Amino acid sequence: MFTVLICDDDVAILNSIEIYLKHEGYNVLKAENGAEAVKLASENEIHCCVMDVMMPIMDGIAATLKIRESKQFPIIFLSAKSEDTDKIAGLSFGGDDYVTKPFNPLELIARVKSQIRRYTSLGSIKPKDGVITTGGLSLDTVSKTVTVDGEPVKLTATELGILEVLMENLGRILSASQIYEKVWNEPAIYSDDKTVTVHIRRIREKIEINPKEPKYLQVVWGIGYKIEKYE
Repeated sequence: MFTVLICDDDVAILNSIEIYLKHEGYNVLKAENGAEAVKLASENEIHCCVMDVMMPIMDGIAATLKIRESKQFPIIFLSAKSEDTDKIAGLSFGGDDYVTKPFNPLELIARVKSQIRRYTSLGSIKPKDGVITTGGLSLDTVSKTVTVDGEPVKLTATELGILEVLMENLGRILSASQIYEKVWNEPAIYSDDKTVTVHIRRIREKIEINPKEPKYLQVVWGIGYKIEKYE
């Protein structure tokens, strides 16, 4: 049984999401602030987290940064702020998805399912054989580990999924929509290009010596993204 951690200072929202998740067969852990969420994340195996942004004691961003020090399960932010800058900020700080309030509970549950499906498929449930290498960048598709010039690189599940899709298509340009559909396993109409763009930027910051002059992860303006193929 998969476990979902939900964190919101609005008890009504917390209980409502819990009802929907339990109806789908998920085990649910609840927290009313970021500090409680961090503690629960450290003590339990979590497969997905729904995290409110604005909360007392410790907000969702601070909690996510703390969780990301040791955990890579997907985190879906909830926020009343719907501006693109707010969404980009949330994704930049370690979020995998962003849902604005008020939200449709069924849409949120669908996003939780999608994140868990992607997260578990990147683990030991559906392993792929082989190591993909280009220059000094290497991805082991069995252990799901990444190294650059022999040094390990820590990626979130979403970042790993995007990198794997690009490295399975070395030298080929993939649009943001193509990447989204392959990684999130849902139609691109549920997202916009900014979702993929923010994750691409985070990957680049982790695998490139100079992210402003990338060697591996290239942007082909107006078309999409690719990983350069090197011998």
